Amino acid sequence: MSIVKINALTVPAEQREVLEQRFASRAGAVEGSDGFEWFELLRPVEGTDQYLVYTRWRSEEDFQAWMEGPMKAAHQGGGGGGERPKPAASGSSVWSFEVVQQAAPKPQG
Repeated sequence: MSIVKINALTVPAEQREVLEQRFASRAGAVEGSDGFEWFELLRPVEGTDQYLVYTRWRSEEDFQAWMEGPMKAAHQGGGGGGERPKPAASGSSVWSFEVVQQAAPKPQG
């Protein structure tokens, strides 16, 4: 089955809008990657200041290929000579999981 990578980003309250705008502006950046299955940006509601970036992949190899290719290039900037913006998150940790069970809604009707 698939693997899941969750990046837990600690985001100060004053940077939340910046983070969300940055993710919105990069929409489509991962969707064409081989082995990519799903993405969600989860905003904290209570009990934490961490955003969760959820991605699901066909395999660890597919995730690593994306990390070494498109993702690495995106984080290094496009070489436009401009200064890179300050990160919106003050901390980050990546959690890895294997999907061992899954369920989807049953069709109605």
